[in-house]
Amino acid sequence: MALQNIGAGNSDDAFYRYKMPKMITKIEGRGNGIKTNIVNMVDIAKALARPASYTTKYFGCELGAQSKFDEKIGTSHVNGAHETAKLAGLLENFIKKYVQCYGCGNPETEILITKSQMIQLKCAACGFVSDVDMRDKLTTFIVKNPPETKKGSKDKKAMRRAEKERLKEGQLADEEQKKMKKETKKKGSSNSKDETTKLSSTKKKASGSDEDRTSPAHSQVDEKEEASDENDDGEVQWQTDTSLEAARQRIQEQLSAVTADMVMLSTNEPEKKEKVARKISNGSENGNSTHYGKLVKEVKAILNKGIVANDLQSHMAALPASSQEKTSALFEALFGGIEKGFAKEVIRKKSYLSAAVSMEEGSQSLLLHAIEAFFLKSTSNALKEIAIVLKALYDADVLEEEHIVQWYQEGLKGNNKESKIWKNVEPLIEWLQNAESESEEE
Repeated sequence: MALQNIGAGNSDDAFYRYKMPKMITKIEGRGNGIKTNIVNMVDIAKALARPASYTTKYFGCELGAQSKFDEKIGTSHVNGAHETAKLAGLLENFIKKYVQCYGCGNPETEILITKSQMIQLKCAACGFVSDVDMRDKLTTFIVKNPPETKKGSKDKKAMRRAEKERLKEGQLADEEQKKMKKETKKKGSSNSKDETTKLSSTKKKASGSDEDRTSPAHSQVDEKEEASDENDDGEVQWQTDTSLEAARQRIQEQLSAVTADMVMLSTNEPEKKEKVARKISNGSENGNSTHYGKLVKEVKAILNKGIVANDLQSHMAALPASSQEKTSALFEALFGGIEKGFAKEVIRKKSYLSAAVSMEEGSQSLLLHAIEAFFLKSTSNALKEIAIVLKALYDADVLEEEHIVQWYQEGLKGNNKESKIWKNVEPLIEWLQNAESESEEE
């Protein structure tokens, strides 16, 4: 069966995961009884996750002809002789209106009918809720024939959770058995050591003369060490405190607050990384606002020169700042001041972000912290699009699933866990985890 990507905008993407069968039509009958049979309408409707009656009715509304879908047989007919290309073009319009998310363009949406008889599309990837134009003729048919609710979705999730819990219990039981084996081995080795010590003690008692000779030497050495300790009490002994707190104090005395935090990142919890990202982007502590403001201006000057994304690495490396400061300044220089259509701008300039991510290891987490810090001080309109931004960067292979999930989990544990960022990102995280589990099951 020949397949094609869902959505005309994704036709050139060879790695696009959402596909549907190509339409096959057949003209039947003669004269006034001529009809066009869409042979594989059931398979197409399954790929789009929409009832086949919706697409058949849409063809009839757009062509001004009678259309009927027989649910018992699974046949779809439209009165009149219609070319396959024309019906395929109408199907693309149906996908744009009733399948694809208006925010991220993902076809993994669900039709919702509100109490006020309005139709909405809820995206499982980014959580965006799209409002369908109710002036279309098909909307009345959808309201009268709402889609069936997905049965067993909750049961599947419960089964997956139960399986995960069983695996965890099995792993814990295996670990306990391993510990028991190690303890028994240690006990056996300690018993053997006790037996050998007993044998050696009996031998030493037999040769007591040797022990008597060596014992005075040991006592003399101990007396000498005690005497030297008493003599040294009067002298001052200098020692350096190597504890973690002392190291922090020494570093903070020599460096500024932000750079000190960057140095101590390796010894602190993941929560420290979030504080550093927020300090760098806000630049509001210990006079660092001027330094960060100058850095953003320098990055803007580099971008205004019209450099290619591939040459960004060499220009950014010459700036006198840390990696987190450079990443945050780049993101703010690219998207600062944008309130509407934020996600579209990110998609348009994603090449610069991919170049920044390829600079060094751990740069994905730096970019995620820069995004978090940027949205913390942005308007509510831009904050709503953070999930769409992350989804776009995920589709463009700029950010990987592991880093996004890890960043989200660290954010929930951090001091800023009540922020709206995590509520807006939560649908994307659920989609990533569910998509991974579904692929494993397949």
